[in-house]
Amino acid sequence: EPLAWPPVSAQAASLLEEAADLLVLHRDFAAAVERCEAGCDSLGPGPGPGPERCERAPGVSAEVKCSLCVVGIQALAEMNRWREVLSWVLQYYHIPEHLPPKVLELCILLYSKVREPQVMLEVGSSWLRDQTNKSLPEYSSLLELYLLHVLLPLGQFEGAEELVRSCDVFDSEQQLAFLGTICETRCQWIQREEMHSAAEEQNDAATETVLGALSQKLLTMLTLLRRALRSMSSHFYLLPYKKMLLATFLLYLVVVRLDPASPTSLPFIYKLVQLFRQAWAAVFSPIHRPPIQD
Repeated sequence: EPLAWPPVSAQAASLLEEAADLLVLHRDFAAAVERCEAGCDSLGPGPGPGPERCERAPGVSAEVKCSLCVVGIQALAEMNRWREVLSWVLQYYHIPEHLPPKVLELCILLYSKVREPQVMLEVGSSWLRDQTNKSLPEYSSLLELYLLHVLLPLGQFEGAEELVRSCDVFDSEQQLAFLGTICETRCQWIQREEMHSAAEEQNDAATETVLGALSQKLLTMLTLLRRALRSMSSHFYLLPYKKMLLATFLLYLVVVRLDPASPTSLPFIYKLVQLFRQAWAAVFSPIHRPPIQD
């Protein structure tokens, strides 16, 4: 009964009940996280990494704290704040080896679901190497979970084989079964890598083909442009530059300096018209010459 608990545990249990109601009934995830944090803080800081590790010993406070963290993890995941889960949990358990089995299991499943198993790589390895954790009844199931959801998805096949062979909780039949699973997963991994490499090679070949075709078209266009520029330059060399410059200068005088309506401007305008006629005759051949109207 909660009334028989110590005052601190009773307060944490009350906050746990509120957090569970907020999570399940009211769907108020932020408030649920706040209640879980308040409950964990009311239990006080856990012990350091010394020989006394009562946080993992069975007891009311340990169970309430574990349940508060489980509810908090679910609330953070519902708010899509799964990146904060591991750091949020470790602020109450300090080091990975102190994590309760239920909390570690939930973290592995969460980060596996969001396809970020590398987050749990070092945490799970540290927890599984701890001698105290090896005596827990949940150790074998957590080892299997770590193999299937962390090591194998990351392609850590050698580490997985070494972990299975050095594990004392598995008998020879279980070890053979796990080694067979590792070998099968390795073959599938290699096949996917080969298919991915072949697809990349095909994409590279298609890209090179497209680039080659574009390069050929660009080269053709540049060649045609060079020929056109060469033809235009050779044609411009034949133009009477002196007459064109003189006509431009006279045009400037007529437009800017002279009044076209004045009788004194008529000789200059007549001279300008004659120069333009000569330039026109020099540029265009008689066949393609357009008609000139006075």
